[in-house]
Amino acid sequence: MDVAGLQARLASFAEARDWGPFHTPKNLASALGVEAAELLEIFQWLTPEQSGRIMDDPDSAHRVRDEVADVLAYLLQLCEVLGIDALAALDAKIERNETRFPVANRHSSES
Repeated sequence: MDVAGLQARLASFAEARDWGPFHTPKNLASALGVEAAELLEIFQWLTPEQSGRIMDDPDSAHRVRDEVADVLAYLLQLCEVLGIDALAALDAKIERNETRFPVANRHSSES
């Protein structure tokens, strides 16, 4: 499924439950922040090594996938409400970052 298809499915889901009045930009942005914090909570006390292996444990992997899905769902809904093409916005941001952070100035651990 593509982004537009997912956004349509999310909109239909919300519409069927009469959630439209609650899906304001402010509420969706707030919900996005809460879900991102729930994702962060999973990693909160892990070492870098433990966090790199989080998907090896089926229970942890399930929690991570669910929170990633929640973050993405709210982000896509926010984009839909605001009329933002998420992929175009990301593409434009990468392009700006390529200019802001040229390869010649890359961070290197080599001295």
